[in-house]
Amino acid sequence: MKYLEMIKLKDGRECILRNGEERDGQTALDNFILTHEQTDYLLTYADENTMTAEQEGLFLQKKADSETEVEILAEVDGIVVGLAGIEAAGSRDKICHRADFGISIDQHYWHLGIGTALMNACIKCAEVAGYEQIELSVVAENEVAVAMYLKAGFKIYGRNPRGFKSRYTGYQELIYMRMEL
Repeated sequence: MKYLEMIKLKDGRECILRNGEERDGQTALDNFILTHEQTDYLLTYADENTMTAEQEGLFLQKKADSETEVEILAEVDGIVVGLAGIEAAGSRDKICHRADFGISIDQHYWHLGIGTALMNACIKCAEVAGYEQIELSVVAENEVAVAMYLKAGFKIYGRNPRGFKSRYTGYQELIYMRMEL
């Protein structure tokens, strides 16, 4: 799915939101590893990554060529600082109306509006793709992210007090959220 938008950040800089392509494999992979080293709120650890830059590039190109899925990169001053995407929950009739949402941003670029912009871009893409619902899970103690999702219109539909088992802090509660489109 193709996407391109220029936004102005809270600090005045410009940020390009665009779909990733095969040529972005290394920079997207570098951002993935960096963001997964910076926070304990994401699904995986950096050392659990099994993709090469070439595989990441092919993943990004597949999303760019898709009519129903997308991976959007946020670029500031030519540097990929964040990634977000939507992915089909599945292709079976009973679940093909749902999309899963994921996001990660370099902590040096937090609180500039990139997260909100990436989330809104993915919501737009989900609507264009014909999804009826977007879903996500978020670590409960990640209060900034929870507030962002609630402000956008996501609703809490459940919790799992032992959803993640962190290497560093033990169990982390997950909040399950969804937005009807």
